[in-house]
Amino acid sequence: MHIKTTIVALLELWAISVLAATNKSIDIRSLLSQRSNNWSQGTTISFPNSTTFDNSTTRWSTYDAPSYLAAISPANEADVAKAVKLASSHKIPFLATGGRHGYTTTLGDLQRGLAIDLSQFKSYSIDRAAGTLTVGGATTLGDFQDALYEAGYMIQTPSISCPGYVGVTVGSGVGRFTGLFGLVADALISARLVTAEGRIIHVSRRQNADLFWGLRGAGANLGVVVSATYQAHKLVNQGQILNADLIFPANKSKEYFDVLQSFTGKKLPAKLAIVTLIVFDPVAQAAQIVANWVYIGPREEGLRVMAPVLALSPPVTNIQVVPWNKLVSTAAGGADALICPKNVSHNTWWANLRSLPSSTFQASFDELNNFYKQYPEARGTTINAETFPNQAMAAVPDDDSAYPWRDALGHIQIGVITESGNAAGDPTAEAGNSLARRLRDRWAATSGYPELSVYVNYARGDEKLRQRYGSRKLPRLAALKKKWDPRNVFAYNNVLPMEYRG
Repeated sequence: MHIKTTIVALLELWAISVLAATNKSIDIRSLLSQRSNNWSQGTTISFPNSTTFDNSTTRWSTYDAPSYLAAISPANEADVAKAVKLASSHKIPFLATGGRHGYTTTLGDLQRGLAIDLSQFKSYSIDRAAGTLTVGGATTLGDFQDALYEAGYMIQTPSISCPGYVGVTVGSGVGRFTGLFGLVADALISARLVTAEGRIIHVSRRQNADLFWGLRGAGANLGVVVSATYQAHKLVNQGQILNADLIFPANKSKEYFDVLQSFTGKKLPAKLAIVTLIVFDPVAQAAQIVANWVYIGPREEGLRVMAPVLALSPPVTNIQVVPWNKLVSTAAGGADALICPKNVSHNTWWANLRSLPSSTFQASFDELNNFYKQYPEARGTTINAETFPNQAMAAVPDDDSAYPWRDALGHIQIGVITESGNAAGDPTAEAGNSLARRLRDRWAATSGYPELSVYVNYARGDEKLRQRYGSRKLPRLAALKKKWDPRNVFAYNNVLPMEYRG
């Protein structure tokens, strides 16, 4: 790293600490409650130790979470803009949230700040003639997927139903449909956005095109999206999807990982997506594989594609055809319902994959199995390997958006969960972190990339900037940050520098 770049980074950290210190001397309650603010009817302001405040700030993950002195839930975009202006002008650190599903540890850098809660922007509309979907800043896949299916359309989705769809978009949005349709961000047509100055602007390929480029991959650094419009797709196979849930005991793990490895390169069909979970089996008292294989096409065609894994004769098999809008709630035995509840400590470590080496998967399986034996109070810890096709995603030119990993074939994660909730000083949690670091290092070394890389929505926050945003994207992103957020008010979600020279 150049000395100048290091100095810039240190100055930005200093600026964040100044903001955090400044807000202690400001009476946020009085500031928000002033009549001169002229908040719209329906906008609510809340403070700690109230149900309204809890509803406005409770997050999916409590691990390294931000803290707030107050929350505002604007009723309209004008009040979002007003809240941004007010906080910025008084140097109050803030975070605008929709689904509140983000879990990067950098969010924990915000302490004693203001929550701008977008929960009143939980709306959607569908233009059947144009095949477009417009959602509010807090709308989730679970809110609109049934209506979109009934309208005769489908769209790219995240792996689960509860993150805010806009939040998924600004990171770019990987999922089971990247082979057919590309990233969630590839469906984005336009957005309404509140800038760091508190202006409300329209962003698209024709209007503020530079911001539209950066929004798709690094958008959390550049503004608050209050609504977004997407191009949906006509139903593929009448919207019917083959879902196969399979369970393999430890003695079949190597055979399973060998099948997974066979899809390295360009061998994974565009319609096939695989999620592989390594979890604790309380009956066998050992690790097991829970696999979800999905084929976006006819049943018989999908069964032929899945033949290699089905030939392993998994002892537990559940194969069914479901409409696309029921896929997320059905997959992996309905794991979505277990994953989505809020207020849980999720300590996650991810890496991108461009190859799928069986030996790496097996070594990870064995090490987690040993961890279960040594630390029974951490048997909620899991490994999650997402193997997603990339044909449509990779077909989009690299310079079309800020997203840098269009050649990725998958993403792998360990989520450390302990009975203490990953409490500081807990020896089991510390052992879990040590395991996670070792596994992530191993995944990075055999990933097919020259070093660790990670999809930014999955970033832990300790990765190097280039490992999150890609070195070839960072100079342009830094220039965008300097142009659209020169005071660095959007400073807590994997913050971008304002200058980058590699």
